[in-house]
Formats: sequence, structure tokens, C-alpha cells
Amino acid sequence: MFQWLFILMGSIIMAFSFNQFLIPHHVLSGGISGISMILSNFLPINAGVLMWVLNLPLLIIGWKFLGRSFIGKSLVSITIITIAMLYIPVTPIADDPILCSVFGGVLLGIAGGLVFRAAGSTGGFDIVGLLLTKKRDLPLGELLFGLNAVVVFIGGYLFGWNLAMYTLLSMYVSSRITNMIHPQHLKLTLMIMTNKGDELQEALLSHFQRGVTVLEGKGAYTKQSRSVLIMVISRFELPSVQKVIKETDSQAFVDILSTVSVMGKFAKIDPSASM
Repeated sequence: MFQWLFILMGSIIMAFSFNQFLIPHHVLSGGISGISMILSNFLPINAGVLMWVLNLPLLIIGWKFLGRSFIGKSLVSITIITIAMLYIPVTPIADDPILCSVFGGVLLGIAGGLVFRAAGSTGGFDIVGLLLTKKRDLPLGELLFGLNAVVVFIGGYLFGWNLAMYTLLSMYVSSRITNMIHPQHLKLTLMIMTNKGDELQEALLSHFQRGVTVLEGKGAYTKQSRSVLIMVISRFELPSVQKVIKETDSQAFVDILSTVSVMGKFAKIDPSASM
């Protein structure tokens, strides 16, 4: 339920940012949305509609590598953005293009982060970025910033370099906010104390592509034996892991520790694998 709420909120916020902050000042976004904004200047077609059409090939590619659930949520997000952009008026909320670039970037970062946390995407280079983060442990926000910069330079060449610099400012702010909300590259170590060690171990291994180390412990006060499960996950997986733990053993005690670095094999999983 919360996942679909995040997708709805994030998609509407993104459409609002486009139509009220960026497009009125001819500030571009990156990736497919930026290409759509460029084309909308030459075609009598709404940028949202162009965005939906241009995203179709990437959605087809993502269907194979990122899973049906992820692509289905991404398609819903893109459709909501398209519909919202048709109804939200394209009028500037402020006259200063710098302010609109910054605050528009903040809204884009919040929107993208919400959709990512729901195991979806807003399409475009988001899908390309997530495919790459499966192979290498890279911060998603900075990766998208680098990919999208190419489109920005094309826009700068066509429409002027002031526009390109405003766009880069907006994208930088957006990438920082995205990383705050969707810190998939950050790691956490869980120490789970439970009386249902075998059941919980099986549940975690069946839902997540992560190793689990099992220790035998004893409560100092109760003198009862308990299993201690140790597991390293990405920050992005935490809500899903907590859900599995609660469903298997609602009485489990979980200590969540921030992990500075990981040596050895740590799988880069499908963003929708744990959902």
C-alpha cells in the first residue's frame, strides 16, 4: 500500500516540478525527460506524452533484466507523470530561474527518491542507472547525474549555455536529494536475536540474495538459549528485511548497525528482488 502511495506522490511531485519550476524557464531535466522537453519545443506535442512514448523501448529492455514488478511500477509512474503534466499548468511559480532550478531540483530529487523506495523508477536513464548499479556498487544519484549531463550539453548547444548551467545546477541538487532518500549503496549490519532461528534463517535466505551467519547465544537475564543471526544488507533493503523478520518472529530483537565498508563478495541485487 505504501509503495503505491510513494509512486503516486513522487510522480505528481515530479510533474509539478517540470511544469511549475523547470519548463517555464526552459530549464531541462536529464535523460528521456530532457529529450522530451527539447523535442516539445519543436513539436506540437506535450512533453509528458513524448516522455511516455520515448520510455517504451527502455521499459521493454528493463522487463528482461529488472523484473515485471519493477517495470510495472515504473510504467505506472511514467503514466501518472504524463497525465499530471497534461493538467498541471505550465506557468512559472517564481520569476528567478536560479531559484526555480534549485527548488525544482529538490522536488525532482524527492520525487525520484520516493519512487525508487517503492522499487520503481520514473523511467529514462533511471533504468539504465539501476542496471549499472546491479554490476557495480555506485551511488545512484551521482551515476544518473553523469549520464544525464550528456543530454544537458546537447540542450546547451541548441538553446544556450546559461540554460545548460541552470540545468546542471538543478540536476546536482536533485542527485544529492535522491541519495539521501534512496541510499542503496550504503550498507547495514543486522544482529537478530530470535527464538525461531531456523524459521527466520530460512525466510531470509528465501527472500534475499544475502548470506546469513548463525551464532548460538544465551540471554544473561533469562538464561534461555537464542539464535543470533548476522546479516549485511543495503540500506534500500531494510524495510523489506524488517517486514520478513516481523512476519516470522514478531518478538525478535534486532540491532541495526551502520557498516563503513564491506570486503569480499557482496551481491548487487535487482532493485525489485526484495519487494
